[in-house]
Amino acid sequence: MKQKNKYTEGRIFNSLFSLAVPIILANILQTAYQLIDTFWLGRLGAYAVAAVSLSFPVLFLVLSLGSGLTLAGTVLVSQYKGAGDQKMVDFNSSQTISLIFFISLFLSALSYFSAEPLMKLIGAGPEILAPSVNYFKVSSLGFVFLFMFFSFQSLMRGIGNVMLPVYIILFTVFLNLILDPLFIYGYGPIPGYGVAGAAVASIVTQALSAAIGLFILHKGSSGIRINLKEMQPHLGTLKSIVKLGIPASIEQSTRALGMTMMVVLVTGFGSEVVAAYGIGARILSFIVIPALGLAIATTSLVGQNIGAIKIKRAEKVARLSSQIAFFGLTGMGLLMFLFAEPLTAFFIPNDPEVIGDASLFIKIMAPSFGLLGVQQVLNGVFNGAGFTKASMLISILNLWIIRFPLAYLLSHKTFVGYEGIWWSFPVSNAIAAIVAFIYFKQGYWKLRLFKGRH
Repeated sequence: MKQKNKYTEGRIFNSLFSLAVPIILANILQTAYQLIDTFWLGRLGAYAVAAVSLSFPVLFLVLSLGSGLTLAGTVLVSQYKGAGDQKMVDFNSSQTISLIFFISLFLSALSYFSAEPLMKLIGAGPEILAPSVNYFKVSSLGFVFLFMFFSFQSLMRGIGNVMLPVYIILFTVFLNLILDPLFIYGYGPIPGYGVAGAAVASIVTQALSAAIGLFILHKGSSGIRINLKEMQPHLGTLKSIVKLGIPASIEQSTRALGMTMMVVLVTGFGSEVVAAYGIGARILSFIVIPALGLAIATTSLVGQNIGAIKIKRAEKVARLSSQIAFFGLTGMGLLMFLFAEPLTAFFIPNDPEVIGDASLFIKIMAPSFGLLGVQQVLNGVFNGAGFTKASMLISILNLWIIRFPLAYLLSHKTFVGYEGIWWSFPVSNAIAAIVAFIYFKQGYWKLRLFKGRH
């Protein structure tokens, strides 16, 4: 008798809620890493925050090149789970882990040896070049651990086992809270590494989380069992992963490259504006997490229902998720608008200029959060259907056709100056959401039924 799947039957709201809340919680906890780093580094001064703010988008760019392939794992695993094919769930999981491991080794080495030229390329000034290079080099050494945990997390999300990664992340965040000041400032025999100390602390926690995740997958008691024999390259499966993962990687790296280019624009206005952008972007990313969490939950739920050939139910998932994203995130945007100054002051308490600039950035973007949520959720729908190219094209439209050109024109060709960069965010969010919604209503994504089971 086929086992009942709670994600392809019953109330859709319950399924969405039980998937989305743990994913959102996990993402909040992961962002807590960055917030903890920013809090402690802010005590060193604005230069330390600026150094990390400068290197963070480049780190995100490198990570996104491989993390799109972990999304392919989510899509394949969710669709096979919906179809009730446990053997293929395990096989595709093993193939995903194997591929991501080798890609992460390559990206780690490439990033380490490219650190200084990359930091110079995006405009690191003499006062922040050395700390930004050190932070980037140390961070790149942890890519293998980070990618392995991301893979574990994506596979667990694909089968709907979303709470397990939360427990691991919660443990490592508390550990990071202790290790950050220890490695940044030093204590007893442990030397203080300054800005690079934040990266050292992250590597220790990433290594632990990766080891725990791989042990759970190998043990096989949590819904997926990987083994070495099934990690031997299987051309057909690798082609499926690459076909789904490359557009997702391009989407995420386009987003990351867009962030990097925005930083390049910002650096032309001095370290104070760089720090303001860094603080504003961190706080905004913390608030945008519910949209991303809801999008990932939607990917898994749509994938499982498509695997079970329940297309109408997948469509209902998409509609409900979009409504929750729009109304929920519009409300959060209003709160962010009202409390922009105190939140900014928490990170850099003694710099009124940075506080003013960062809080203005938040206030300008906050009203568009609901539209950003709709765009992210619809991207999640397209991904779950295996149509990752649609998400890629919408992200390119958002960042490269609208946001970056508009930010450049407003900041360099009009009287608003660097505030033009802030205004490019809500405009691009609105247009991308409208385009995603029109594409969703046309229904092409429903034709992307999963093929190639073997």
